[in-house]
Amino acid sequence: MAAFVRACGLSELEEDTPKRVELDGTPISVVRTDGEVFAIHDVCSHANVSLSEGEVEDCQIECWLHGSSFDLRTGKPSGLPATRPVPVYPVKIEGDDVLVSVTQES
Repeated sequence: MAAFVRACGLSELEEDTPKRVELDGTPISVVRTDGEVFAIHDVCSHANVSLSEGEVEDCQIECWLHGSSFDLRTGKPSGLPATRPVPVYPVKIEGDDVLVSVTQES
């Protein structure tokens, strides 16, 4: 069963501005866009770069270094140079708390 932990407050998230948090040693970028909140692994699969420093547009987050974008829903890259997806994590909102599960279900 997925264990959800508090990542941040919903009120701390600005629209289309990624927020980097670390949960159980895992770097995560939490993004509020189009009325939804997403949690995606904060390290680009192409280079060891923080995705939370990139731009968010059309439900994608762009790696600022080489320009690959990743779908916030699936983690799949939309273009080169990245070819591997990055993990995405389940999100629940309870009041002002953004809860994220980084545990792998077995």
